[in-house]
Amino acid sequence: MRLEALAVGWAMSGAASADAQIALELVGRYDTGITLESAAEILAYDASTRRLYVTNAANNAVDALSLEDPTAPSLVFTIDLAPYGGGVNSVAVNDGLVAVAVEAPIKQDPGSVVFFDLDGNHLHRIAVGALPDSLAFTPDGRHLLTANEGEPNDAYTVDPPGSVSVITIPRDPGELRFARVRTATFERFDLLGVPDGVRIFGPGATPSQDLEPEYIAFSADSSTAYVVCQENNAFAIVDVRTAQITRLVPLGAKDHSLARNAIDASDRDGGFGISNVPVRGFYQPDTIASYSVDGRTYIVTANEGDTRDYTGFSEVARVSELEFDRGGRHDWAVLRAPDRLGRLKVSRVHGDTDGDGDYDEIYSFGARSVAIWDQEGKLVWDSGSDLESLVARALLGAGPAEVMNPRLDARSDDRGPEPEALAIAPLGDRTYAFCGLERTSGIAIFDITDPLAPAAIGYDPGNAFPDGRPGDPGIDIAPESLLFIPPAESPDGRPLLVGAYEVSGSVVVYRVVRNRAGTE
Repeated sequence: MRLEALAVGWAMSGAASADAQIALELVGRYDTGITLESAAEILAYDASTRRLYVTNAANNAVDALSLEDPTAPSLVFTIDLAPYGGGVNSVAVNDGLVAVAVEAPIKQDPGSVVFFDLDGNHLHRIAVGALPDSLAFTPDGRHLLTANEGEPNDAYTVDPPGSVSVITIPRDPGELRFARVRTATFERFDLLGVPDGVRIFGPGATPSQDLEPEYIAFSADSSTAYVVCQENNAFAIVDVRTAQITRLVPLGAKDHSLARNAIDASDRDGGFGISNVPVRGFYQPDTIASYSVDGRTYIVTANEGDTRDYTGFSEVARVSELEFDRGGRHDWAVLRAPDRLGRLKVSRVHGDTDGDGDYDEIYSFGARSVAIWDQEGKLVWDSGSDLESLVARALLGAGPAEVMNPRLDARSDDRGPEPEALAIAPLGDRTYAFCGLERTSGIAIFDITDPLAPAAIGYDPGNAFPDGRPGDPGIDIAPESLLFIPPAESPDGRPLLVGAYEVSGSVVVYRVVRNRAGTE
C-alpha cells in the first residue's frame, strides 16, 4: 500500500467569514514556580469577587487568584486540602460556593466533595465514589455532579466501580449538611450487558468496575448529564432528577484511511508526514462541553485518547510487535517499518476480528480531533486532520530547523497533539470553541455556530513554541483546562480566555480579539 501524503496547503474544515474570525492576545500570567508537578490544572471563576480558583495538585491545594487586573493575576489565598484527602482533582464555583473534588489517600477508596465559601472557609464535606475526577454544577445550580472514575490500583488487583454522584444543593449554603447525595452506578449493566462498541476489557472486571467516568456536560435545561467514560470510549447519559444512568452510547472509531482523517503516525519519518493510514482511532474524549442550537443540545469533545497501562495489565503495543493476517489486503511487512506505522502505539485487545490469533485491524488511542455530537450521542461533525494540519502549518512557518527537530515529532507515534482542554465561547451571533493541545501547548480555534458545519479559523502556538522547556522563564506548557469569561463577567468588560498549564505550573490570561480589527 502506498501512503498518500497530504500537501502543505491542507484544506481546513469549512470556511468562516472574515468578520467572524478571532484571535488571542496574551495579556497576563501567574506562575506558581512549580514545574512538572501539575501545579495548575483545573479552573473556576467567580465574577462577583473576580477571582480564579485553580487546582494545584503539587501542593494538594486550590489557589485563589485575583483577576481584578487581568494583566497581573495575583495570589489572594490558598485552600489546603490535606485535611480532606490525598489529592485535589477539580474545582467548580456557583452562587457563592466553591466545590472541590478530592481523592482519598488510597485512590480506590471513596473520595470527597469539600465545600468552601468564596473566601476559602470550610463549609461541609460529602463522601462520593472512588476517585472523583471532575465535578460540575448544573446550569440552574440546583445540583452538583461528580464523575467518580474508580481507577484500579497499579497491580490491577483492586478495581472499584465507577459512578456518578448527584448532590442536591440546598438554597441556603448554611444548610449544606442536609444536602442530598445519590450515586448513579453501572450495576444494571452487569446483568444487561453493554452496547456493542463500549470497551469493557479490564482483566476480570465487570462493566460496573470497568466503566470509568471522566468529565461532565449538561443539557441547557439541567435535566440531563452527559458523562464521558474515556477509556471505555462511551457516553453515559444520566437523568439528573432520578440520579440514574439511562443509557450507554459507544462513540466508535475514526477511519484514518479516509482523506480528511489523515494523521502523522510516526516519530521517525523526519517531520510532519500527515498521511492516510489503515488505522482506526477510538475517540476517547477527555474534556467535554455543551451548547444549544435551536433548542437542541450538542456536545463538543476534545478527543485526547487514553490507555490502560498498568504494571498488572497493559493494553498498549506498538504495531511492530503485533502479528498480522498475511492474507489481508494490506502489506503489513511494509507498514510495520518505523517510518510508517511500526512505532504507532495501538491497543492489543482489539483488532483480531476473526478470532484466529492474529490482527486484522489496528485501533489507536484518540481521534486527534475536536468533535460534535447530538443529544442522542450521534456524531455530527469531526475536525478531521485539522489539528495536526494547523500545527504543521505553524511549524513550517518557523523554518526548516524547527520542522526537523525530533522533539517536535516525538508524540506522533502516541496520540499526536493530544487535544485536552476545551472552552465554548458565545460572542455576538457566533459561537466559538477553543481547544488546548497538551503536547504542542497551542490553542486551536473553531467557529461552531453551525454544529453541522464548523470551521477551523485559527491556531495560537503559544509561547512554548517551537522549543520551550519546563522551567524556561515565561514559558507555558501543556494546557490542562481552558475557561472563557464573557464580557458581562470580565473584570475589564472584554472577553477573556484563561488557561491552566499543567507542566509549566502557570495560569495565562488571553484577551479574545477580532483578528482583523484587533478589537473585540
